[in-house]
Amino acid sequence: MPLGLGRRKKAPPLVENEEAEPGRGGLGEEEPGPLVGGGAGRPQMGLPPPPPALRPRLVFHTQLAHGSPTGRIEGFTNVKELYGKIAEAFRLPTAEVMFCTLNTHKVDMDKLLGGQIGLEDFIFAHVKGQRKEVEVFKSEDALGLTITDNGAGYAFIKRIKEGSVIDHIHVISVGDMIEAINGQSLLGCRHYEVARLLKELPRGRTFTLKLTEPRKAFDMISQRSAGGRPGSGPQLGTGRGTLRLRSRGPATVEDLPSAFEEKAIEKVDDLLESYMGIRDTELAATMVELGKDKRNPDELAEALDERLGDFAFPDEFVFDVWGAIGDAKVGRY
Repeated sequence: MPLGLGRRKKAPPLVENEEAEPGRGGLGEEEPGPLVGGGAGRPQMGLPPPPPALRPRLVFHTQLAHGSPTGRIEGFTNVKELYGKIAEAFRLPTAEVMFCTLNTHKVDMDKLLGGQIGLEDFIFAHVKGQRKEVEVFKSEDALGLTITDNGAGYAFIKRIKEGSVIDHIHVISVGDMIEAINGQSLLGCRHYEVARLLKELPRGRTFTLKLTEPRKAFDMISQRSAGGRPGSGPQLGTGRGTLRLRSRGPATVEDLPSAFEEKAIEKVDDLLESYMGIRDTELAATMVELGKDKRNPDELAEALDERLGDFAFPDEFVFDVWGAIGDAKVGRY
C-alpha cells in the first residue's frame, strides 16, 4: 500500500545514516528554549500534574553518582519533578542535576533513566562537573555523535562512533552536556534540535563546543565510555512493575513491557539513531504504542503526525518503523 496518502509533505531526514546528529528524552514537560532550525522547541500544553494526594506513593532510593549518603524520594510524576526531589534531598539547585542512571553510578548510557523506572531500581543522579570549551574541525559531514536529552532542557552525548571525528578528540566524552555551539546557548533545546545544528555546520570549518561533563567519582576519573551499542536493548527496570513517567498526565504503575514490546522498542530506537542521530527509548516506546494496533503504514503516519509532528519523520522512516513493529509481532527479531 502506498505510504502517506493525503499526508502533509515531510522534511528530508536530518541525518544520513548513523550520524551527527540529532528522541525526545521522553520525560517531563518541555522547556521553552531558543528555536533552532525552525520552531521545534516550543512548549507543549498537556494535562497539569495531579495533586500530591493522587500521585503514586512510591519511595525510591537515590544517591549522587560521585558519592553521597542515600536519600529517599517520592511523590513525583515526571522527570522535572524527579530532579526537583533529588535536588531537595541533597540540598542542591535543581539545575545541577544533568541526568540519572539506574543501578549504577557510572556514566553508562545502557542504564540511562528513560520514561520508566523499575519499582526496585536504585537511582543515581549525575550532577554538573567540569566545564570545558573545545574547538572541533569538521573534516567530515558526519561527526560521529548520537545525542539524547534529559527531558528537562539539557542535551548531552549518548554515543561516540569509533573512528569518527569526535572519537579523535579525547577531551570529549559520553555524558558531556552540550551547552553551546559557537556561542549559541542550547539550554532548553531538544536533542533533535541540537543534532540538526551539528548536521548543518559547514564541512571544512572549525566550530566551538561548550561542554559540561558530569562530576565523577574517584573510580571514574579515567573513564571515557563509548556509550550504548546498537542491539543492547532498552533498560526498562529490574522490578516486577515499573513507574511510567509521562510528559502529559500523571505517572502510572504498569507491568513491564511484553517481549514483543521490548524487541519492537529496541528496533525502533535503532531506527531513530540511523535516521536522525538520536537514541530515545521513551520516544521509541511511544511510537510502538501508537503503532502496534494500526492496520497499515498510513494509519501509523497519521498517528505520528498527530502526536509527534514536530519531529517531521520522513515517509521512509515511518515505513521502516511499521516494518520493525510488524517483525516484532511475528517474532522476527
